[in-house]
Amino acid sequence: QVQLVESGGGLVQSGSSLRLSCAASGFSLDYYTIGWFRQAPGKEREGVSCISRQDGTKYYADSVKGRFTIYRDNAKNTVYLQMNNLKPEDTATYYCAADPQILGHDFFYTHLEVWGQGALVTVSS
Repeated sequence: QVQLVESGGGLVQSGSSLRLSCAASGFSLDYYTIGWFRQAPGKEREGVSCISRQDGTKYYADSVKGRFTIYRDNAKNTVYLQMNNLKPEDTATYYCAADPQILGHDFFYTHLEVWGQGALVTVSS
């Protein structure tokens, strides 16, 4: 069964750090572009970051550049999102997604094959 499971969400104070994990099962991340989206209450879902399957290029939304880092551990078949200097506007449910065909530059803008269930991140001011 193809599955993504997020973990690591929680409640933190502004300026804190948090690391989200997304463990894949039923397929190898080696052959997938994988990344993160988030959706805040009352807002549309937005792309946060991804790693392209083709060459490992990393993409970030402007709102998180310099604060968030995406990386993956192929041995653990897991992708991580290290989030530093968190702000209240980062509060959202974060979703992991993956696709075997889509490359990084299209990842935020098209249908993706596999989605996780989401992890809630709440940043208090």
